[in-house]
Amino acid sequence: MFKKVIAIMTASILAASMLVGCGGSTGASSSAPAEEAAEETVEEEAEAPAEDAGDAAAEAVGGDLADKKVGVCIYQFADNFMTLFRGELERYLIEQGFAKENITIVDGANDQATQSGQIDNFIADGVDVLIINLVNSSSAATVTDKVVAAGIPLVYINREPDADEQQRWTDNNWDVCYVGCDARQSGTFQGEIIADLGLDAVDFNKNGKIDYIMIEGDPENIDAAYRTEFSVKALTDAGFEVNCLDDQVGMWDQVKGAELVANSLSQYGNDIEVVFCNNDAMALGALQSIQSAGRTVGTDIYLVGVDALTEVVEKVIAGEITGTVFNNHFAQADGAADAAINYLNGAGNEHNIQCDYTKVTAENAQEILDSLQ
Repeated sequence: MFKKVIAIMTASILAASMLVGCGGSTGASSSAPAEEAAEETVEEEAEAPAEDAGDAAAEAVGGDLADKKVGVCIYQFADNFMTLFRGELERYLIEQGFAKENITIVDGANDQATQSGQIDNFIADGVDVLIINLVNSSSAATVTDKVVAAGIPLVYINREPDADEQQRWTDNNWDVCYVGCDARQSGTFQGEIIADLGLDAVDFNKNGKIDYIMIEGDPENIDAAYRTEFSVKALTDAGFEVNCLDDQVGMWDQVKGAELVANSLSQYGNDIEVVFCNNDAMALGALQSIQSAGRTVGTDIYLVGVDALTEVVEKVIAGEITGTVFNNHFAQADGAADAAINYLNGAGNEHNIQCDYTKVTAENAQEILDSLQ
């Protein structure tokens, strides 16, 4: 945006300077007809550069983007994080010059067949660019093939296709890219939040280990796999011995998270020292079950999530949740829109565009909360 504002200002200044410079030349003639002729010539010469400057300014704010149709597929509207993501994506697309009526965002309802039909409809409708949050990452190759065959640029978001699929984009020089954060970083940050507490603070049962349960997201999603793996790896890399008491799949859902944690607490009781959740929605569910079981986060158990939902950050400040990881939906949504614009303008993109996560603890939670409001 800063570059665009500078371009507009530069164009305006250029046009104004041309008008002033040409106006100063009109007093050089002593003949009225000659003076009129000179003035007409000056006006014509001034109007052309001014129009050129106006064109440059229009291009700087997106040119013909208002006429471009954008199709956006979200895996599930009910997902808390993707609600934030799509809201920011639409806002930013409009800010960049797209017409609201030309931005269509659809709910895949967590069903790949439904989403595949939506993609087919977008292709038939002749959208100019597609932004897709896959229901199943394993469907990426099929989706890529049909979108590329239709000659439509494609930006994947949130759920990262695997390395082999991304290599195809590079090998074929396709207008396909992924914009998102490296889920390994988010898992690492979760583990570090616990490691930073120290073994003495975490090892309530004094067995010399960190006893934990893991509540995973969708097993189809590479983010879930990475967060699961790297949260534990951060602990072992820090020299801690770990003991997994339970590992269940909560499918990113708060109610499911509550149910699974309640079952684990019933089975393992006070032996559970840490609850890792792949996202904040499940962490909120976990908190409900922890409190219902008479346990207190920060006193006899710890709880971490990922996303930095406003409600969770508030609970981190209140000491009810140990920490979370800010999944920067602003940077990702804006980056996806920028990538789409680059394709439409013929500029192209790197095939993998990464954003950073931010560790959220009591020390910086207020700062993160302020940025979300």
